[in-house]
Amino acid sequence: MIIVILDRLSKSWIIEHLSLGQSIKVFPFFNIIYTYNRGAAFSFLNEAGGWQAWLFVIIAIGVSIFIIFWLFRLTKKQTLGKLSLALILGGTIGNLYDRIMYKHVIDFLDFYISSWHYPVFNVADSAICIGAIILIIELIWKRKTL
Repeated sequence: MIIVILDRLSKSWIIEHLSLGQSIKVFPFFNIIYTYNRGAAFSFLNEAGGWQAWLFVIIAIGVSIFIIFWLFRLTKKQTLGKLSLALILGGTIGNLYDRIMYKHVIDFLDFYISSWHYPVFNVADSAICIGAIILIIELIWKRKTL
């Protein structure tokens, strides 16, 4: 729930204080910019015409249900697994909310070096990536200990 709340608060602030496309320079390598993405990660299918929004809604619901069942199967000792899945679930729900309410995901974190910009992302995307990294590390570590 913490991720969903942080994601909603940050996106609400962006919507209320910036106009679409407006950018605020924060550091020499970081801007806050109000943009959105109709596609998936790295704007995959961003220009597909609108049908992809519902595809990603269905995928997000399916992934969320799968993660919830997986969470219930973990033991109390599997705290890293629970943390990683909770981060992924929170991020998925945060972006799912956007897709249902706006038909796109609100993005605003813009990191760059010189003229090269990493794809703009949001709090939910960050949680999904961090959760996935933790999950991969735990799965690799678990394999080595078997």
